[in-house]
Amino acid sequence: MGQVRTFSIHQRLLLAASLVLSAFLGLTGLALDKAFRSASEEALQARLYSSVYALLAAAEEDEAGRLRMPQLLTDPRFNRPESGLYAQVSGTQESYLWISSSSVGHKLGFVREMQPGESKFEQFKLDGAATMGLSFGVVWEDFQGRELQYVLAVAEDLKPLQEQIAAFRDTLFLWLGGAALLLLLVQGWVLRWGLHPLREVAQALTEIESGREDQLKGDYPKELNRLTSNINSLIRHAQARQHRYRDSLGDLAHSLKTPLAVLQGVAENEGDNQQATNNTLREQVERMNQIVSHQLQRAAASGSSVLTQNLSVKPVVERIAGSLEKVYREQRITWDLDVAEGVLFRGDEGDLMELLGNLMENACKYGHGHVRIRAVTGKDLHLSVEDNGKGIPEDQVESVLRRGHRADQQLPGQGIGLSVAADIVAAYGGRIEIGVAEQLGGAAVQVYLPGG
Repeated sequence: MGQVRTFSIHQRLLLAASLVLSAFLGLTGLALDKAFRSASEEALQARLYSSVYALLAAAEEDEAGRLRMPQLLTDPRFNRPESGLYAQVSGTQESYLWISSSSVGHKLGFVREMQPGESKFEQFKLDGAATMGLSFGVVWEDFQGRELQYVLAVAEDLKPLQEQIAAFRDTLFLWLGGAALLLLLVQGWVLRWGLHPLREVAQALTEIESGREDQLKGDYPKELNRLTSNINSLIRHAQARQHRYRDSLGDLAHSLKTPLAVLQGVAENEGDNQQATNNTLREQVERMNQIVSHQLQRAAASGSSVLTQNLSVKPVVERIAGSLEKVYREQRITWDLDVAEGVLFRGDEGDLMELLGNLMENACKYGHGHVRIRAVTGKDLHLSVEDNGKGIPEDQVESVLRRGHRADQQLPGQGIGLSVAADIVAAYGGRIEIGVAEQLGGAAVQVYLPGG
């Protein structure tokens, strides 16, 4: 099955704009053509009315006072054969019929009977040529006071009007066609210029894919600033995760060297006490499990990303506290939770659970049954985990939180929880501080995460 061809944004906009422009200009041309045709026909009808009034003005009286037309009229077209302007006057109450010199040889099909003041336009064929005629009824009083009715009719050949309309139509569509072509060219250039930043982004992404660049660089319109900044954030996020994976694998390989060397030594010393050998094996296996767990947790930290959503902190704290209360049931942990509903964490839920889980578990494990959790938001998200244990000596704080510290080098009694927490906080661009709890007297771990 062949691949479906998709149009680019430029092609879609150009096609849509071209169709709209063509439809607009086409409708404009039709409207102008109709308006010109209507105006020309109205002008013709006005001329025909003027010709009728001219006939009425030129009318004379005979000896009985009846209407009679002179042989020659002031408008020379009535006097010239085949001029295209024809006239006829007929009496409805007498056998009077007058036709202009221009009408000789033509059979005019005018209405013979009309009421005074009534007018009628009609179009008919005169010797195969289209003609527009006007018939107008009038009343004329003779010397005896009788009212005689007459019909004054004029007609004009439509060929000049049709030629005029055709010439206007040709000129109109020539200019509209030229304007459409010019507008299409300008429109194509405007679209190409307007979409140029998108092509720059696409080219920059190609450069990133090929490895020649590591970020989107350049000045982009404000409509694309959010897009490019989010793409750069995603790229940095992916690069950070790649670095964490690479560093974790390197740390894992390095950290496993010592336990593996010890295991190898135990295997080679067959004469050693079996109980001591078993203890050594269990100790080294536990150390290797801690190392693997530490490095996996460190590598799995998602880190801050523009596409993460705000997560409420309170349900996560309550869930972890409920789980730890079951694990450390014998210690009868007293929880002091000071977390408001509106406190939000911008990041991955798994990271928040890992971070709080490690800190709260350490507080349960090394405290004396009282744990206090606080979370507030301002410019940053501030998390605080305090216990009533012995705390962490000040000279050991830096070693516990040292980035990339080997799991086999962790301080006794503190496990790997704080190191994992420090790695998660670093992945989000935050900071972690360890001090002494003012009220409880034990360890106080303060976490500051941006964008809370």
